[in-house]
Amino acid sequence: MRDTSGFALRPWLTIIAAAALFGVIVAIGPRLARPLTPPAAATEEKDPVTSADTDATPKHTNRLADETSPYLLQHAHNPVNWYPWGDEALEKAKAEDKPIFLSIGYSACHWCHVMERESFEDEAIAAILNEHFVSIKVDREERPDLDDIYMSAVQMMTGSGGWPMTVFMTPDRKPFFGGTYFPPEDRQGRPGFPTLLKALEKEWRTNRAKIDDSAEQLTAMIQKNFAMTADETGAVSASVLDSGVQQLAASFDEQFGGFGEAPKFPSSPSVALLLRQHARTGDKKALEMATLTLDKMYFGGMYDHLGGGFHRYSTDDVWLVPHFEKMLYDNGQLSEVYLDAYQATGIDRYKHVAEDIFRYQLRDMHSEGGAFYSTEDADSEGEEGKFYIWSKAELIGALGAEDGELFCAYYNVKAVGNFQSHEPYHANLNILHMTKPHEDIAKDLGMDSDALEARIAPMRDKLLEIRSKRVRPGLDDKILTSWNGLMISAFAKGYQVVGDERYKDAAEGAAQFVLDEMVVDGTLMRTHRGGRSKLPAYLDDYAFMAVALIDLYEATFDVKWLLHARELTEQMNEKFWDTDKGGFFYTGDDHRNLIARTKPTYDGAEPAGNSVAAEALLRLAKLVDEPAYYDMADKMITMTKSNLERAPRGFLYMLGAVDFYLHPPKEIAIAGNVDQASELLAALHKEYIPNKVLALIDPDAGDIDALVEHVPLLAGKSLVDGKAAAYVCKDFACKRPVTAVNDFLDVLEIAEGDAT
Repeated sequence: MRDTSGFALRPWLTIIAAAALFGVIVAIGPRLARPLTPPAAATEEKDPVTSADTDATPKHTNRLADETSPYLLQHAHNPVNWYPWGDEALEKAKAEDKPIFLSIGYSACHWCHVMERESFEDEAIAAILNEHFVSIKVDREERPDLDDIYMSAVQMMTGSGGWPMTVFMTPDRKPFFGGTYFPPEDRQGRPGFPTLLKALEKEWRTNRAKIDDSAEQLTAMIQKNFAMTADETGAVSASVLDSGVQQLAASFDEQFGGFGEAPKFPSSPSVALLLRQHARTGDKKALEMATLTLDKMYFGGMYDHLGGGFHRYSTDDVWLVPHFEKMLYDNGQLSEVYLDAYQATGIDRYKHVAEDIFRYQLRDMHSEGGAFYSTEDADSEGEEGKFYIWSKAELIGALGAEDGELFCAYYNVKAVGNFQSHEPYHANLNILHMTKPHEDIAKDLGMDSDALEARIAPMRDKLLEIRSKRVRPGLDDKILTSWNGLMISAFAKGYQVVGDERYKDAAEGAAQFVLDEMVVDGTLMRTHRGGRSKLPAYLDDYAFMAVALIDLYEATFDVKWLLHARELTEQMNEKFWDTDKGGFFYTGDDHRNLIARTKPTYDGAEPAGNSVAAEALLRLAKLVDEPAYYDMADKMITMTKSNLERAPRGFLYMLGAVDFYLHPPKEIAIAGNVDQASELLAALHKEYIPNKVLALIDPDAGDIDALVEHVPLLAGKSLVDGKAAAYVCKDFACKRPVTAVNDFLDVLEIAEGDAT
C-alpha cells in the first residue's frame, strides 16, 4: 500500500463534527477474519451477473443496466439510483449541488457482495442515497485510474484501505470522506451506513465551507503524492538488487516460505528476483527461499489440487486457508514464475504446476473468441469456498472405502475437518492440501512414487467431474487487455519450455482477439464483454500487451507480433510519456474527469505500468536497435533510483528491468527454420537465462531484407555448412556461430562470463 506516514493531519477530521456523534470511524479491510462480520441471516450470495439475465421482472432498474461489467450489472436492479462514472452523473451533482457517493468494488470481492445485500438492496437506505446524494458505482478492474486516486484518499483519511471502497466527494470530484465496508446498522461503537449517510448529509448542509476546504486540502495532497520528478542523479547500481534480496530475506518465513505474516500473497516478482539473484551471483540462499515458497504455496490449500490454478491469497501463515477467489493476473504471473523455477532447477513439479494452471485457464477461463476471462468469485450459494471444500464422508462415498482412505491420507482430510473458520458452515469440512512432496508421501505410505500417482490421478479426475456439477462461483467474464497480456506471456513461455502446441495456439488466439476486437478506430480499449469493447486503454494495457507480443514473437518467430509490439509501444510513448519530467502517466488525454494524473511505479499484486514499460523498451531497444527506447528506459530507472534504494521490495518488477539494464542481455540469433533449429531451441529453453533477446531467420522464407530491417540482430546470420546455427552476441558483436548443442551452451556461458 502507498506510504502515507508523511501525512500528519487527516483532513476529514476538520470537517466531521459528526465524529463526536458516532465515534472514531475505522475502515474494515477485505479479510476473511474481521472484527465486523455480516449477520448470520445474510447468507444468500448473488452471482455477479445481471438479474436481467433471469426471467423475473425486476422491481428496480437503474442506469447500470446499460453497462457491460458483470460487477456493475449485479447492481443494475438495486433500488439505489446508480450511475456509471461519466458526464451525466457529474453534471447532475453540479446542477443539484449534491455530494457524490462513489462506491468502488469488483465482482470477486466477497464484502462488496455483502454490502450490496445489506445496504444497496435495502429500500430505506436507498431512499436516503437517492434523495441526498448522486450515487456512482465503479468496477475497479475497468477503471483502475479512479480506484488508484480514491484509494489514495481513503488511505490518507483512515490509514488503511480495501474494497468495497466508500468515498464521498464534492460535485467537482474532490473527496472529503472515505472508508471501506460499513454495516447496515451501528455495531461495536462504529457507525452503520445509514447513520453515516445522515451525518454526512447534515454536515453538507451546515458545514459546507469546512467540507470544501478539507476537500481542497486532500486533493492537493493526492496530487502531490502522485507527483514524480526526474531530479535523480547518479547511476543505479547492482546494490539495489542485493538490497531487494536482503529485504526479502529479512521477512522470509524459514518454515513455511513466503514473506511476512498472514495474510500471505503469492508474490511472483519476489520469487523472480530471487531466481535472478541466484542466476547472477550463485546465491544458494536466494534459490532456497524461492523454491521453498513455491513448494509451500503449491502444497497448501491456496492451490486448487483438483482443478489447477491458485486462489488469491492465504489467510494464514501455512498457505492452508485461502481467500477462494481466482484472478487471471495472479495465475498468469505464477505460471510464468513456476516455469522459471523449472528452468533454474530442473524440478518437474514446477513444470507440472504451470501446466495445471494452463489446463484450468483453457478449461474454465477461455472465451469462445480466444481471450481469457478475468476472475472467479470466492463464494457460491452464499458460502465462501463451498465449491472447493469437502467432508470426508463425501470423499469416501465418491471414491469407495479403500481409495477414499488413501486419497484422504494423501490430502490430509479428517472427519472433523482440517481447518478453522469463523464461519459455522465450514464445520467438519476439508481443504485438500499436501504437507510434503509427492515422493515423500509415497515413502510414508510405503508405496512406489509412480504407482501412487497412478492411483491418485484418476481419483482427482473423478472428483473434478463430481465437483463440476456443483454450483460454480460467479464468473466475471469481461476481458481485460492488461490481464490478457500477462496470460499471453505465460502461454508463450509455456510453449517455449514445454513445446505444447496448444499453448502457442492459446497465446496467439488471445493476442489476435485483443488486436482484432479491442482496437476501435485505431485506439486500444481496456475492456470487452458481450461484443462491446469500451474505455480507452491505460498504460498497463499498452505495456503488458507490448511485452506479451515480444514474448509471442520470441516463442513463434512470427515477425508480425514484433511489429505489433513496436506499434503499441510507439502509441504508448505518444499517449503517456511525460515530455517534461519523464516517466509514463497512467492515463492519456482521452481519460477525462480526473482530479490527478498518476505515474504508477509501485509493484503490487500487478506490476506497475512503468516497470513493465521499462522492460518493453529495453527488450525492443535490442531487438529493433532503437536507441531512443533505451534512453527512455534509462530515464525511468534513474527516476526511481531513490525508491529503489530506500524500499526496493516495493519495486520488485522494476528490479527485474534494472537487472536487464545493468547486465546487458545475451542477444541470440538463430539461422535456420524452426524444424532445423529445434534441438538448439530446446536446449536454450531448458536453461534459465532471464536476460536475453531471441530472434530467428529462416533463409528460405519470405523477404529476408524486410525481416532484417525489422530485426537488425539478424543481419548477416546464415546457416553453417547447411545446418542451423546459433549466434550469441553482446551489443551486436557476436561470437562464432555454432551448430552443436554443447557448443551452443558453452558459447552462452562465454558470452556473459557468468554461470547461467
